[in-house]
Amino acid sequence: MPDHPFVTEVPTRWLDNDQFGHVNNAVHYQVMDTVINDWLQAQGFDPAGDVVDLVPESGCRYHAEISYPDRFVVALSVARLGRTSVTWSLELSRASDGVAVATGHVVHVFVERATRTPVPIGGSLRAAMTSIARSEQA
Repeated sequence: MPDHPFVTEVPTRWLDNDQFGHVNNAVHYQVMDTVINDWLQAQGFDPAGDVVDLVPESGCRYHAEISYPDRFVVALSVARLGRTSVTWSLELSRASDGVAVATGHVVHVFVERATRTPVPIGGSLRAAMTSIARSEQA
């Protein structure tokens, strides 16, 4: 996962499996959302603060099944960093064998909580995003 400088694991849960015996597709979005927001909070972003991140776009392409009790290995990078928005790139793989399960993207726009007016991404958060940007963004 050379294009994704941040990698973490997320366990599957028994309840994630659906009637077909694999993790339901909607869970992949939850995993992506969790990894991104955990990363943001680790960088000091406060989701209860005056600035919030809204999602105007997301997508996921499924490549293989994953089932409980396997773990997702999630690789995260910044595909595009704009003035007020960021496009995240994610790759989800099975921990058991490294097979790619899904690839996804999520766009966040940072806005003032009260007015929903876009605000620039600045300071230490921009620097942290730059540090995990794909090579063409760095």
